[in-house]
Amino acid sequence: MSNLQHTALHEALHSGNHTLPKLLQHWARTTPDALAFREKDLGIWNRMSWRHYHDTARRFALGMLALGFRRGDRLAIASEDTPEWMFADLGTQAIGGVVVGIYPTNPWPELQYIVHHSNSRFVVCGDQEQVDKVLDAIAKHEVGLPDVAKIIAVDMKGMRLYPREMLMSFEDVLELGDQYAAANAEQARAFDDGIAATQPDDTCMLVYTSGTTGSPKGAMLSHRNLLVTTDKLRSHFALDQHNMQVLCYLPLCHVAERAFSTVMHMMTGGVVNYAESIDTVSVNLREIAPTVFLGVPRIWEKLQQGIVMRMQDATRLQRWAFERCFAAGKALFERVEQRGGQRNWGDRLQFTLLWLLMFRNLQKFVGLDRMRCGFCGGASVSPEVLKFFRILGLPVYQVYGMTESGGVIFHQHGKAERLGATGTPIEGLNWKIAEDGELIVKHPAVFKGYLHDNNATALTVQDGWLHTGDVVALAPNGELMIVDRKKAIIITSGGKNISPSEIENALKDSIYVREAIVLGDGRHFLSALVQIDYETVGKWAQERRLAYTTYRSLSQLSEVRELVDAEVRRVNQLFARVENIRKFVILEKELDHDDGELTATQKVRRSIIGKKFAREIELIYGGGTA
Repeated sequence: MSNLQHTALHEALHSGNHTLPKLLQHWARTTPDALAFREKDLGIWNRMSWRHYHDTARRFALGMLALGFRRGDRLAIASEDTPEWMFADLGTQAIGGVVVGIYPTNPWPELQYIVHHSNSRFVVCGDQEQVDKVLDAIAKHEVGLPDVAKIIAVDMKGMRLYPREMLMSFEDVLELGDQYAAANAEQARAFDDGIAATQPDDTCMLVYTSGTTGSPKGAMLSHRNLLVTTDKLRSHFALDQHNMQVLCYLPLCHVAERAFSTVMHMMTGGVVNYAESIDTVSVNLREIAPTVFLGVPRIWEKLQQGIVMRMQDATRLQRWAFERCFAAGKALFERVEQRGGQRNWGDRLQFTLLWLLMFRNLQKFVGLDRMRCGFCGGASVSPEVLKFFRILGLPVYQVYGMTESGGVIFHQHGKAERLGATGTPIEGLNWKIAEDGELIVKHPAVFKGYLHDNNATALTVQDGWLHTGDVVALAPNGELMIVDRKKAIIITSGGKNISPSEIENALKDSIYVREAIVLGDGRHFLSALVQIDYETVGKWAQERRLAYTTYRSLSQLSEVRELVDAEVRRVNQLFARVENIRKFVILEKELDHDDGELTATQKVRRSIIGKKFAREIELIYGGGTA
């Protein structure tokens, strides 16, 4: 690519005056043989070029046109992360369509709601499980899915005897696209013509919100919305085709993974590596060693937990070495923090020695030894988690954004990395803090509104200002600090405003606590529902020869209650008396998305929790023993 082309590209990206399909076209023309994807199949990482990406997206798009797809139509995708997800995504956008992502963990009623609400005419399904959900949505719901014309399955395994009136394979669509292109010159040009006709402000995707407090809402996002935020992140960290390697494992229907594995990918021309599954992330990380890594808090907590548990299983000498090195690294980190992040030559020498002795191997163990920058987003995270990785020499930065903001609008970096904060605003962001502490922002990235919901749109965007729903504060160094969601703030009977997330994160700093929900709105004291970590508490119980068979039996052990009680008392020492947990209940089941207790992004549905665990809450506040 010439310097002139490079400059023109980045000027267009800076203003958002581009589209994702045009970027796909750009890389296919300028670096056709460069690596775009890796996907692991039967133990081998298969490679796919930008030419293959472009040509397959084109075949899919033309196949959809042959099926009657029209500009403005919507295509839903219910699948794990795969290259086919992206072929369908970019192919659909190229011909003016809108893509609707659906979490593969969603049960059929949630799929039915999203497909029906979005008026999707086509549904791409990853496998038989997802196809069955669509068929259940049609058969079991009184409304069904009247708009759906075709179900397209990527993997047809197990469906040989399924009726084919509505069902066809992904490969069939590609072959149909070949036939469509071969018919005449006009149809052969339809893909390129569609890309040329697509404008930066056209809606390209619908992202349905998590729905922690009600039914999900379909946020309409344009190409410009996505490009102008992600470009600021790209330029700040100088990411390009040579240093952009990511592991795609979070659901692609979530705006965070989409920002990195679609938008950033298109901007840089880098490489996306598809994890085999969410359960193999730790293994795939070590195999790929990405240069850029995005994790939600739970992922960073699990990576930290993996290191801690590995040290518990190590020899006595290895544990001693780790403890001494980590203690020295912690002292070094805190000393540098007190100097505002300034390191002298002695600090650098000391860290180099620690890196050679211990930290280098720990970085390789988690697969982040090549990481240039790591990001944590999606929810608040305990500062202790970020501190842990920074002590090891891994630059993990907190970022803040939301679906409605088009992605990341605040982020940390080398000059703004205060623990517990979320950094500084992206260039060009107008923002202010309302009297009640809510963050309000204005930017070209602000979304186009909610589909079929003008009232919700009007409440969320007022005079161009996006009301985020997040209560914030400013750190002494000017970084933004997220206090909590407005709706999550607890007001005790004594009138004290308390942010539960800070207390919850402190509880989850314990390797024995998987989830914690702090209660107390309108009550005279705080309490908590605690979900223990089955793996670590189980290992703890085994070491003490305590008998259990299931999560429930483990949670009922008196020794486990004493263990959690000690963790609660430790956390109480970190907070004011009014913020102390007075009583707690250990949940006898693990919170589950299928049971409606968690969103697909593993956020707690607080409104559901209050109903599902009313007995436990009554035990706390109704005078029983907790």
